[in-house]
Amino acid sequence: MKILDLYIIKKFLRTYFFAVLIIVTIIMVIDYTEKIDNFIDNKAPLNEILGDYYLNFIPYWANYISPLMVFIATVFFTANMAARTEIIAILSTGVSFMRFLRPYLIGSTLLGLLTFAMVGWVIPIANKTRIAFERKYVEGGSYYFSGRDVHIKIGPEDYAYMESYDTGTNTGYRFALDKISDSKLKVKLLADRIVWDTTRRKWTIQDYRIRKFLENGKEKLTYGAKLDTTLNLLPKDFDSKYQLQETFTMPELEESIDKVRSRGSDGIEIFLIEKYLRFANPFAVVILTVIGVIVSARKARGGVGFQIALGFLLAFLYILFFMMSKGIAQSGGMPPLLAVWLPNIVFTFTGMILYRAVPR
Repeated sequence: MKILDLYIIKKFLRTYFFAVLIIVTIIMVIDYTEKIDNFIDNKAPLNEILGDYYLNFIPYWANYISPLMVFIATVFFTANMAARTEIIAILSTGVSFMRFLRPYLIGSTLLGLLTFAMVGWVIPIANKTRIAFERKYVEGGSYYFSGRDVHIKIGPEDYAYMESYDTGTNTGYRFALDKISDSKLKVKLLADRIVWDTTRRKWTIQDYRIRKFLENGKEKLTYGAKLDTTLNLLPKDFDSKYQLQETFTMPELEESIDKVRSRGSDGIEIFLIEKYLRFANPFAVVILTVIGVIVSARKARGGVGFQIALGFLLAFLYILFFMMSKGIAQSGGMPPLLAVWLPNIVFTFTGMILYRAVPR
């Protein structure tokens, strides 16, 4: 690797990590001032605040702001290089602008790979602890499932229904299980209660009635007081969904998507958006780095202020564009894959347009 590459990569990474450290520190201070009343009211221990919450808070926010911090850091130190005529000196030696971009691409690719590893495996594990802390000490402690008349597809031909569910006792009331084949109801089970047995990890159906519809048009009725069974249904399906998708590693996220899709349930968009974001963010790091170099590589007469301001403006537009498309996808108005990648696509074309103004 050439001296020029090492010089730019070191400045690039140093500026990025410094910017992330400053912004995450500010976010932590703001977050603490907002949540201190919750910590006091719910008597959160200091070791859990520091160890369970803020220790896992840092990587979450560092990754969350990573694409924008890469962009701002690139604009800041590249504009300063341009102001000191370093870029002019580099290009005047015969180095092409594409060659000048190479260390930026290497540095941003390294950060992109780090981002993918973090969002795919490291941060979800940290989020399990952080979000559990928030549920306990910030969101109000115990969670109660408030849904009514819940319908869940638990198999290709099996459909479950509960009038209500008590998360405290893991008990469902007014339970029904239908088996439908060839658009015909084959078996219908009705029960007053269904209780989860934590020891055997099975459901116990209490006071049940089973109606089997035979081929000759007759019915067979079966009654009983207790029936143990295994269903494609678990108590965690009724737990809090608060930021649930952020606690899944990549294999867990894929499993959850397959599970929701097999059931035909609503709410799959939020899991798909999370999945596509984990692939799109590393590319966003590279795209925004290239745009940052393009908008800040020319020496400005008025100093670096205008270039840094332009960088912040583009960063704001990226955030605005991303939040709008994500919100539309969550409401079902746009395919999640398109919504997540649309900002990257638009800013890629924006970079191509800006490239025409690059000094050569």
